[in-house]
Amino acid sequence: MTMKSISHIVLGAAILTIAAAGCSKGFLERAPQSSLQEEALTNKKGVNTLLIGAYGALDGQDFNDGNMTDLAGGSGYGVSPDNWIYGSVAGGDAHKGSDPGDVAAALQIVTFQANASNSFFNDKWRVNFEGIRRCNFTLHVLANVQDMTPDEKKQVAGEARFLRAHYYSDLKKMFDKVPWADENAADYKNLHVDDFKIPNDKDVWPMIEADFKFAMDNLSEAKGEIGRANKWAAAAYLAKTYLYQKKYAEAAPILESVINNGVTGKGLHFDLMENFHDNFDAFTENNKEAVFSIQYSANDGSGGTGNANQGQMLNYPYNGPFSCCGFYQPSQDLVNSFRTSATGLPYLDDYNDHGVVSDLGKSSDQPFTPDEGFLDPRLDWTVGRRGIPFLDWGLHPGRDWIRNQNSAGPYSALKNVYMQVNQDKYYDGNGWAPGNAINYVLIRFADVLLMAAECQANLGNYAKAGEYINRVRTRAGNPAGFVKTYIDPEDPMGGTTGTPAANYRVSPYPLSMFTGKDFTMKAIRFERKLELAMEGHRFFDLVRWGIAQTELNKYFRFEVQIASDITGGNFAPRNNYYPIPQRQIDLSVKNGKSVLTQNTGY
Repeated sequence: MTMKSISHIVLGAAILTIAAAGCSKGFLERAPQSSLQEEALTNKKGVNTLLIGAYGALDGQDFNDGNMTDLAGGSGYGVSPDNWIYGSVAGGDAHKGSDPGDVAAALQIVTFQANASNSFFNDKWRVNFEGIRRCNFTLHVLANVQDMTPDEKKQVAGEARFLRAHYYSDLKKMFDKVPWADENAADYKNLHVDDFKIPNDKDVWPMIEADFKFAMDNLSEAKGEIGRANKWAAAAYLAKTYLYQKKYAEAAPILESVINNGVTGKGLHFDLMENFHDNFDAFTENNKEAVFSIQYSANDGSGGTGNANQGQMLNYPYNGPFSCCGFYQPSQDLVNSFRTSATGLPYLDDYNDHGVVSDLGKSSDQPFTPDEGFLDPRLDWTVGRRGIPFLDWGLHPGRDWIRNQNSAGPYSALKNVYMQVNQDKYYDGNGWAPGNAINYVLIRFADVLLMAAECQANLGNYAKAGEYINRVRTRAGNPAGFVKTYIDPEDPMGGTTGTPAANYRVSPYPLSMFTGKDFTMKAIRFERKLELAMEGHRFFDLVRWGIAQTELNKYFRFEVQIASDITGGNFAPRNNYYPIPQRQIDLSVKNGKSVLTQNTGY
């Protein structure tokens, strides 16, 4: 059985037993019949099953049904590991979409008007701590296992600590002040993270670093089962942890090792895929660009949609061939960023002065000609826009696929959409909204290259930074990866021509331009915006660069002219981090005083 098919397995008997135990104090005082005891897990098979459960928490959805909402509840879309709400919409990549009143709590978050009582924050907090609890329990049991070799134990420990560091990284960049609990904490086995009485008064970056460092030093180089972490995934994540702390000298050599070595000679060497869209197609996933991915599957016989990507369930075009729901609409600001000049380079400073023509205000039966100027081809693998092939679903019809143009603009999300040609394998319609088998690539090689470029720029190696940026741009400019016109627009699955669907032009920068830090960093920041658009990174990048207030308020001033849903949006210094959930502060009371403290300004 591969990791792809088992990554969402949880210890059913054990979890149900612990869940029942959480229902009443009296139940805690007696051993339940037919329960799975810890002793039964203290062996090689048991601890590996626990580890799989720790992987299974990556999607945040395992306890997301009506029977388990008190454990780590919340909607799949609200806790999605790709952070489409917290990272992309809040970062200006997109609008919430749909109608303003539909999931209004999310709109409060992305206009920075949410307070600590917003339930989305509590849901996100709880699902990450559920992942941490599973990792800690795995490590606790592992310590007493007798039928494993030391090397086998190191492998399991490395994977568990990798996963724990991932969950903590997500919490750290979201909330900053989070309590640290490892397998040695007194409360490590509590199912309800509400029961933790641990203060959030310490910086957890050093502990996250230690976990990733242990994983890098102890995990095997080979990829092994699909979905498992290896040495190089841990190395890339450790380097990213350093990058968030501006430890460029520490991050740079690790990123160089990932770029230059990967696992050469062991079946994989990381590189960019020739076709940009291969990173967002279930048929071509787990490829050489995927450093670490959260695995999803559809129609796999497991029942329901538990293994499908439910985090993106709302984010398909409204009407048409999709059942839900018109959320996650790319912004005009993002679309304009893909404009290029005759030289194939972007307009770094004044891209909104070179706007891309849209069908805003036009019905689908009114004539419309798509923009005929120069564009970066990544635009049409990222954004669905009228008159351009929308994968193999046909030409995007414009307003007929948009729920509310005035509220959220004229565009549709695209990277999360499955192909029509193989939807029998990769689309899961068992739930109330679409699920699919498209993995979320948590770290891909393009991200590694751009992180390496950022380190080199901050270390004064500007030409080297330019080389890494240009590797990414050269792939983008490969005509083999352009969106092409249909042979027959009435039969979009009938194949494509060799003709580009728009006037694509993208070129590498002349290396002579990389002579100072200001320009080099500006190019890196813009390239990350283009390459990683709609992948949940933008807000967190802006914050760590220290430019979130400037860039997001500029975004609000421009974008409110296009779409009304962000009216009143304003970013203040406190918004660098989201508020600690009030529910958690209230539940942390010890001796009459809350152990958890709120972030400044909330």
